[in-house]
Amino acid sequence: MTAGVDNVRVVKPGGTYVGKQGFEYGSGASAETVGSEHICMNVLPMPAGAKAKVHCHKGIETIAYLHEGECVVRYGDNVEHAVTLQAGEQIFMPADVPHAPCNESGRPCTWIVVHSSGSDQDGIVLLPELDDVLAKA
Repeated sequence: MTAGVDNVRVVKPGGTYVGKQGFEYGSGASAETVGSEHICMNVLPMPAGAKAKVHCHKGIETIAYLHEGECVVRYGDNVEHAVTLQAGEQIFMPADVPHAPCNESGRPCTWIVVHSSGSDQDGIVLLPELDDVLAKA
């Protein structure tokens, strides 16, 4: 009944890392911090005006909860779709869908991001050809 009790871990605030998407993340529960294999959760603070590099997560689903602020998420094969989220709302991003959060609000925002992989950096495919499209949006 108590299998795995030796693997219970607490992640203290304060750790950070820079992700391929171009942001400094707050370290959360992941393969790197707790040895997670199938799920991870990290904090993404975004300053006003920040835009992620357009990317997708190959074979990995994402759910993101906007904890504070307002943020636009652009998505689609040509990042042609956009949705604006308010604090308290969540977005589900299916695997393999190109996307980029863009903080166009003029104020900082903070996301709590969960991926169906042990690390949020697993399966990331950067799509630099779409960064030019995003810059014009």
